[in-house]
Amino acid sequence: MPCRAICLLFVAFSLAVASCSRSGSKAANDSVRIQGAGSTFVAPLCQKWFADYHAAHPDVRVTYVSMGSGAGIDLFTEGNADFGASDAGMTGEQIDKVGGNVELLPVTAASVVLAYNLPGFPGNLKLSRDAYAGIFLGTITSWDDPKIAESNQGASLPKLKISPIHRQAASGTTFVFTQHLSAISDAWKRGPGKGMTVAWPAGTSAAGNDGIAALIQKEPGSIGYVTYGHAERGKLPMAWLQNKAGEYVQPSLGSGLATLNSAPPPGNLGGWVPDPEGKDSYPIVSYTWLLVHKHDGNSRTTAALKDVLKYCLTDGQNDCMALGYIPLPEKMRQAKLRAVDEIAP
Repeated sequence: MPCRAICLLFVAFSLAVASCSRSGSKAANDSVRIQGAGSTFVAPLCQKWFADYHAAHPDVRVTYVSMGSGAGIDLFTEGNADFGASDAGMTGEQIDKVGGNVELLPVTAASVVLAYNLPGFPGNLKLSRDAYAGIFLGTITSWDDPKIAESNQGASLPKLKISPIHRQAASGTTFVFTQHLSAISDAWKRGPGKGMTVAWPAGTSAAGNDGIAALIQKEPGSIGYVTYGHAERGKLPMAWLQNKAGEYVQPSLGSGLATLNSAPPPGNLGGWVPDPEGKDSYPIVSYTWLLVHKHDGNSRTTAALKDVLKYCLTDGQNDCMALGYIPLPEKMRQAKLRAVDEIAP
């Protein structure tokens, strides 16, 4: 990201942190403040975790600013945030920029769903792989297109323009979605490809998962990619997507968990299965990673952050399902608790 853009992010981040700091009683001189930024995908869960942790530990305040995974990685890399949050992990090049001094900690997982606004359509919309890839490629432009109709036999589809909605800025949710599209569509792989930002062939943009959800609510004919929890909270209908086994799967916590159980754990860089196996698997599921320094040179901050991370990986997991997220598998949770123990000042 260009230097000027990083500076603007830092200014926005600093203003947000300052605003949060002013919004309560003045902290004691011996309090610990921890600043994080990044993923909008996981923001509702992080905000719940950090508010509850502060209630139990008034001397520790964790401020989390939801700015997108790309911004979180940049601020963490530049030393302007104590931790970042990313739905795409980090690339080898990004890890090299911090001299390898980073631990990637998966803390939860969630499905990326296609939420839509289709007035008068009864029941559950089913989208084949060709159909939803075509919608975001801009080759399928009307809701009564035969490729949509063939998987919704007997349903009356309106002759209404499709308005695909995508993210404005660098986004881990975009990475997860475009990585999946590249795995199921040669045309997508040869064209926009995968990334936190891509050159979208069609549609309009919105800021964050909240922004996409809000725009879908307002615009008839629209469809966009958001987390399951954001769609649930916005009461948005979600399409049943065709998976690798050819089955149409309803997005739910259960189908997301089936995906986690059918796939190998993520690698050290955070990359994960873009097109999972299993007839019950929902096809687009991702972990979210917190990015923390293995060594940060500050014993008080390190001790507090380690305790916060342990909370996220233990009691905090009980908050996941109520907010539309999937708790970590037990083996992974235990492994990451051991990784937290190894973090040092």
